[in-house]
Amino acid sequence: MVTKQNIFSLLGGFQWLFFMFANTVVIPISIGAAFNLDGSEIVSALQQSFILTGVACVLQGWIGHRLSIMEGQSGLWWGVILNIAAMADTLHLNVAAIGGSIAVGSILSGLLVSLLGVFGLAGLLKKWFTPIVMFVFLLLLANQLIFTFLKGMLGLNSGNHIRLDVACFSILLAAITIIINIKGKGILSNLALLIGMTIGWLGSTWLFPTELTATFTPHAHLIWFPLGAPTFIGGIVFMVVITGLLNTSNTIATLKGVEDIYQKETSTKQYKFSLILSGAFTSISGFFGLVPYAPYASSLGFLQSTGIRERLPFFLGSVMFIILGMVPQLISFFSTIPPHVGNTILFVAYCQLFLSALRNIEGLRFTPKTGYRIAIPSLLGMSIMNIPKEAFATIPALIQPLLSNGLLVGILVALLMELISWSSKRFSNN
Repeated sequence: MVTKQNIFSLLGGFQWLFFMFANTVVIPISIGAAFNLDGSEIVSALQQSFILTGVACVLQGWIGHRLSIMEGQSGLWWGVILNIAAMADTLHLNVAAIGGSIAVGSILSGLLVSLLGVFGLAGLLKKWFTPIVMFVFLLLLANQLIFTFLKGMLGLNSGNHIRLDVACFSILLAAITIIINIKGKGILSNLALLIGMTIGWLGSTWLFPTELTATFTPHAHLIWFPLGAPTFIGGIVFMVVITGLLNTSNTIATLKGVEDIYQKETSTKQYKFSLILSGAFTSISGFFGLVPYAPYASSLGFLQSTGIRERLPFFLGSVMFIILGMVPQLISFFSTIPPHVGNTILFVAYCQLFLSALRNIEGLRFTPKTGYRIAIPSLLGMSIMNIPKEAFATIPALIQPLLSNGLLVGILVALLMELISWSSKRFSNN
């Protein structure tokens, strides 16, 4: 029987589908370009990314953390892998050898992350993520993502100059979507992102008909280790494993951040099974040459924007994403979504991450000491994000990807300062 609730769940599922598609489609394409993959290999990576992401979301929502949080290819991993690939000439290695070592490191990293979950070490990690660390993490993540989306809104992804026609259209679309979200009642507000995406897609097709993206060829096939046959270059494998361990910050921060949305504390069991599954999919990604997985903290902004917290729409969206990956013609159809439209809708959704960041320090007593604990990691991370990658060329190659990542440096500094603060309090109490 068709009811209003069923229709609402289905539309909510389409909204999740768009969110998953927009967050995933660029990643395998950029990785394929960095490792010189041909067209069929990139299409294969796209299909595998969609299918694996959909399956990961279903399993996390069913037996993992059991929340409506997207499990996707990690932005931290993505940046580090691209940086390592860009250092091929500096390391005097070909990209296939680097790709093979990344695959080995991903598999090992996934096993270690799963073991962290099995032995219940998530509780220890959770204690390190104080409200200030959470604020720094979400602020830097929002800053990093919003900057990327704003470039797309202004038409800077396809050139070095702002395109006024695209920029004006994107700003108008963002305003319409925000107004629907704020002023809309009930279902209208909940589906603001889907409505905005539909308006933007149709409007852009009418205004910019020559800018539809090319369709994908349906001739894709399963490829094992597409980035390169397994190799063991010690430095690269070590750095990849360390990246995987640091990437657990996504799990901890996301599951802590979602507590405010669901008004319920995340249990140790949820952390445990979430880490186990994230580790498993990280290892699997190594075999398929994909960017490893983690819960998306950006899902917090999506949940706050839509107000849809039920798991049924999330499951429907995940299943549709799996089906999308199985049908190349559907991938071809969705690929016609103009990039500036996707970036605009994600810009609106991720603005809510800033609110999530502020809520972590709400009620905190501000003192000079507190100010330094917040300001140093936040401003340092944002500063590094704005430093050209070439400026890090004098730093040893194997640690360049880590030190040139503002998000990672900010988190590490925040954790270090909290550890020092905690140790000093303990010492003074003794």
